[in-house]
Amino acid sequence: MPRDPSTDREARREHRRSTHHRNRPSTNHDRDRDRETDAEREERRRKRRSQSRRPTSTPRGGGGNESDAPSSSQGLSAAALAQLNKANAKDKAKSRSRPTSRQPEERAERRRSRAPPPPGPEPEPGIRDARDLALEWERSRGKGRFAPPEDQEDAEREARRAARRAARERERTRERTRERSKAAGYESVGQGYESGEPDRERRRGRTKGYEKIDGGGGGGLAPKVITVAGPSGERYERDRTKGGRRVVSGAQLEEGIENVRDRKPHRSGLRGGAFMGMHFGGSSEDSMLRAKPQETESDLWRGKPRPWYKQKKKLWWLIGVCTVLLIIIIVVAAVVVPNSGKSEDKRDNGSGGGSSGNSNLGSISPDSIPKDAPSWLNPFVWASTDDFNLTYTTETVGDLPVMGLFTSWDDSARANDNVPPLNKPWGDYSKRPARGVNVGGWLSLEPFITPSLFDYDSRYGIVDEYTLCKYLASRCSSVLEAHYASFVTESTFRDIASAGLDHVRIPFSYWAVQTYDGDPYLFRTSWRYLLRAIEYCRKYGLRVNLDPHGLPGSQNGWNHSGRLGLINWLNGTDGDLNAQRSLDFHDRLSSFFSQPRYRNIISHYGLANEPKMTELSVPAVLDWTTTVSNLIRKNGIPSETIIVFGDGFRGLNNWQGELQSLPNAALDVHQYVIFNEEQIAYNHSQKIRFACQGWTQQTLESMDRSTGFGPTLVAEWSQADTDCAKHLTNVGWGNRWTGTLGPGGARPKDVRPRCPTLDRTCSCEEANAGPERWSEGYKRFLKMFAEAQMESFEKGWGWFYWVWDTEDAAQWSYKKGMAAGVLPKKAYEREFNCDLSKIPSFSDLPETY
Repeated sequence: MPRDPSTDREARREHRRSTHHRNRPSTNHDRDRDRETDAEREERRRKRRSQSRRPTSTPRGGGGNESDAPSSSQGLSAAALAQLNKANAKDKAKSRSRPTSRQPEERAERRRSRAPPPPGPEPEPGIRDARDLALEWERSRGKGRFAPPEDQEDAEREARRAARRAARERERTRERTRERSKAAGYESVGQGYESGEPDRERRRGRTKGYEKIDGGGGGGLAPKVITVAGPSGERYERDRTKGGRRVVSGAQLEEGIENVRDRKPHRSGLRGGAFMGMHFGGSSEDSMLRAKPQETESDLWRGKPRPWYKQKKKLWWLIGVCTVLLIIIIVVAAVVVPNSGKSEDKRDNGSGGGSSGNSNLGSISPDSIPKDAPSWLNPFVWASTDDFNLTYTTETVGDLPVMGLFTSWDDSARANDNVPPLNKPWGDYSKRPARGVNVGGWLSLEPFITPSLFDYDSRYGIVDEYTLCKYLASRCSSVLEAHYASFVTESTFRDIASAGLDHVRIPFSYWAVQTYDGDPYLFRTSWRYLLRAIEYCRKYGLRVNLDPHGLPGSQNGWNHSGRLGLINWLNGTDGDLNAQRSLDFHDRLSSFFSQPRYRNIISHYGLANEPKMTELSVPAVLDWTTTVSNLIRKNGIPSETIIVFGDGFRGLNNWQGELQSLPNAALDVHQYVIFNEEQIAYNHSQKIRFACQGWTQQTLESMDRSTGFGPTLVAEWSQADTDCAKHLTNVGWGNRWTGTLGPGGARPKDVRPRCPTLDRTCSCEEANAGPERWSEGYKRFLKMFAEAQMESFEKGWGWFYWVWDTEDAAQWSYKKGMAAGVLPKKAYEREFNCDLSKIPSFSDLPETY
């Protein structure tokens, strides 16, 4: 139906008045009323109730009592009545679920009354008249959907108080937030999140990528957003990181946004930023553009933490940490650098066991040495000249130089009172067995004896003397000669004699005599030190066992032969060639040592150390041994000198009937429990019992030509009861003891530990520990085990301990063993003589080390 214009105007006028009344600010009169007493407020409330009982208007056309509802005959249309009935029904349903307190109803009514009318066409006049009548009727009853609350003024006053309290609380919150912001290194920009706007509205804006903010100032943390105009003119902030560029916010940017429709887009990266494909900017007169870049960066991006160098607390923390680190670095450098220097000195200046110098170099003139003299004939390039004859000579014997030797010698010395002097026959070795020691790891390197010489990163592949010299190249000469000059000196042989020993086995290799194409070895330098060592032995009455430890091609493929890997001696493509080179080597060597000066001191002449006959042709080795034995006798090696050849790991009983026609020859066997899978697993008492019984029986059977070769000596043995020593099995390898035998010390799945417990408790920690950590019970075992072996091996032609000294492996060093009390002070004075009844159980010792 058509609307009544006058009614619409009246309704709009009434709506404006009510809206103005609700939104008007508090006045002084309101504040005065807040101070009214309770009695005055109660009096006004009573008057208001009495007035509200009288209807403000009556239905058209007549009276009726107060409780009567307006009817359609009094001006209500059918549509208005239906709407009114529907509203009353809803009110009744809501009243049942409302709380007894009227305060929540009153607050809800005020919110509904203050809400703006919904958009849409104005209601028809009939409906508006019905609503007015219903309002009058509800007011007359004092209840209903449209009735104002009885204490409306009190409620409004309470609302104002609550608003003031909320404002004060917000201010306090902002103040606390500002304080926290400053402490955290942020700056306050705008009201931001403290605007008091309902969270629902903020969340609605965030879902669209905006954050609605107030225009006023205030505290709080400024989000990393930019201020932009929203769809309805509101100001929003958007995450300033989403565009990939940092943009400014604040009054300048807001000004630019307000005037964006009047300005042309520009690409000033300082004043604006990319937003939805547009660039907003401002006037070039703005102070922001005149600021320095670094200042503008800090001032514009207020939501970002201040740089660490502008935060004093963090700066002081950083300075403190740097100071502590600097102190640590200085301390570490003070400790590590000197030690690393010592390690380098060990590699470059010798692994060191004594000292040797050039005290006699001043006795000759540099002019006496030809400028083109090779290094082995030029004392001015030698690392040590002590006890050498420095008179220049090119004389050779067997094509080997004699320079360094004095023309006279004295063989009257004896090692101790139990043995004859050098110039007297030794006699029968089966009745006076040799008690000797090896100076291993000296002229033929062995990694476990001098690990410092092999202390390189594994990626270099330095595992033997071949790879070491190949890596060092021109430095090999200085490094190895420094080792030769320091590891074994005159004091070494003096101490050996003092220990009650009477023989010395000196390992050396073929490059002391000759090298071949492709060999990186240091040529001939070790020859000079070998000759001087023999002279030192002469001085202290020690007899010498010459031991060629490395032959051309390698006779066993182990690292102490010079080159780890394939056996190319009597084997492989160059097997015959290297066999002949080995004969040439012995031809020259035997020719030199056939000189009269060596007749009394060279007691044993070895042919080849540990030929691996388990992989070589046994007949070929036997033929070569026969050939070289005949050669050296032909060259003048005296019949009194014992020719020594290795057992080749064949088993002593397999030598019965082999090479027995060789005159004055002896079979060399090396006895170790640790390289045998079964023997290493013996417990402490079993190892001693095996030495006394097992090795004694083997020696006696080998000495008997009907069951073995005949004359037998043990040229290598030790008291070590584990194979734990570093580099013993190879550089970087593991060991049998812990089941890690193999490259890198890995634990193969099919290999189990071989310590007596045969489980994962096997450990090398105590086994590799220094003597100072050995218990008295363990020391007792080591000494008894050593003396048991001495007793057993003296059933043959004697023994040579491996070795005299090491850098670290104490159980392999005769020198360190004596100092620790686990070897007799005199080799001929022992406490244990293999009386089996005196072998204790050693139950107090763990079997895992």
